[in-house]
Amino acid sequence: MRAASGSLNAQVVMARLQRHYQSTKSFSARFEQTIERVGAPPLRRSGQIHFEKPGKLRWEFETPQAETIVSNGKTIYDYDPGLNQVVETPLRQAFKSQAATAFLLGAGNLERDFIAAPVRGIGADGLIHLALTPKTGGNRIDVGIDRTTYNIQTMTIVDSLGNRTELHFSDIEVNQPLAASLFQFSPPAGADIVGSQGIQ
Repeated sequence: MRAASGSLNAQVVMARLQRHYQSTKSFSARFEQTIERVGAPPLRRSGQIHFEKPGKLRWEFETPQAETIVSNGKTIYDYDPGLNQVVETPLRQAFKSQAATAFLLGAGNLERDFIAAPVRGIGADGLIHLALTPKTGGNRIDVGIDRTTYNIQTMTIVDSLGNRTELHFSDIEVNQPLAASLFQFSPPAGADIVGSQGIQ
């Protein structure tokens, strides 16, 4: 796993991660999210994530501000109860706009879509840290990988404006049955429905 320089072999790690990624059909976990925006105080949120291939996802943000993001495999719904607004985005459009989205929804291919490089050796957290740069352009994803299970436990994305989003996953369950209702979404009565055009 380690080269003579002490750095990790990114290609070996990437191949093992790809095999684990392909064998993962469903995934559930608790998450802690920190968003550091330029010129603004950090925003910290937590909640639950459920994911099922192909392209099904449910992010349930619980605190401090509720938000629900659901993908049924065809459309992504982002519901903000504070605004009583739902933003709808076709899944294909989301994939075209960003490789990171396809990765998060389990529709990407790591070895095909990304260039991997070691961020550093195994750190104090005991994780393998790998930088994934989309070959077609877009935001780099830094992931922290468990050396035993190859589950991704941390994920960091920095956008072109310098805004940083960091995720930490815990209580991870892989390939467990998930209820179909998790990936169904009906807009609440009276909610404003906003298409994706004009909001990118």
